[in-house]
Amino acid sequence: MEIGSWEQAYGKVHGRKRDEGRTGVRRVIAILDYDAGNIKSVEKAMQLLGQEVIITRDRDKILSAGKVILPGVGAFGDAMKKLRQYGLCEVIREVADRGTPFLGICLGLQLLFERSDESPGVEGLGILKGEILRIPESPGLKIPHMGWNSLEFKSSGRLFQDLPEDPYVYFVHSYYLKAEQEEIVTAVTEYGTQIHASVEQGNVFACQFHPEKSSDVGIQILKNFVAV
Repeated sequence: MEIGSWEQAYGKVHGRKRDEGRTGVRRVIAILDYDAGNIKSVEKAMQLLGQEVIITRDRDKILSAGKVILPGVGAFGDAMKKLRQYGLCEVIREVADRGTPFLGICLGLQLLFERSDESPGVEGLGILKGEILRIPESPGLKIPHMGWNSLEFKSSGRLFQDLPEDPYVYFVHSYYLKAEQEEIVTAVTEYGTQIHASVEQGNVFACQFHPEKSSDVGIQILKNFVAV
C-alpha cells in the first residue's frame, strides 16, 4: 500500500493538533532539499501526521528546526555533489553534533556513511562508520530490489516501538549498508545477503527502506520519530 492510500487509512489526522513538544513551542520538521527525489512523498506523510514541515536548504532554518529529515532517491555520487553544492554537508554534521533528531531515508541512509561501491572515490558524510556495497548477483534475484521485505529487529530501536515482530516494509535499492559497528544496527533484512536495514546512534536514525511508502508500519515508524 503506497502513500496515497494512507489518506483513507489515516484521514483523521488532518484535524489533529500539531506536536508542540514539552515547551509548548511548535517545532518545525525540516526536510532537506537537494534535488534528490522522494521529498514530496515524505512531506505528505509528515503532514498526514499533523506535523508542520518545511522543505529547505537554508542553513538557519535547518538549524532552528526541531527535527531534520534527509530523504533521497538516486545515485550516491550525484547526491554528494548536490549536498556540497548547496553547502549542506557541514550543516548536516552540525545538526548531528547538536543532538537534533535526524532521520536519513533510503539514499539518505547511505550518504551518512563513508563510501559507496556506486561511486568509487566519492566520500560520504562519514557521520557513521561503514560502507555501501552492491547487492550481489544471484540466480533469480532481481536488482534493483523493489518490493516488500520483513525486518528482523536486532535491538530495541526507538523507531520500532509498538510494532509487531517481523513487520514488512518497502524497499527500492541496488546497494546496501554494511555498518562497521554492529551495535548501531537496529534491524536487518535478507535479499541475496544480510542487509543492515536500519541504524540508530544517539540522535541519528536511518533506514534503507521507505517508511513513507510502507503503509501502517511506516506511519508508526514516522510517529516514533516525531516522538523522539
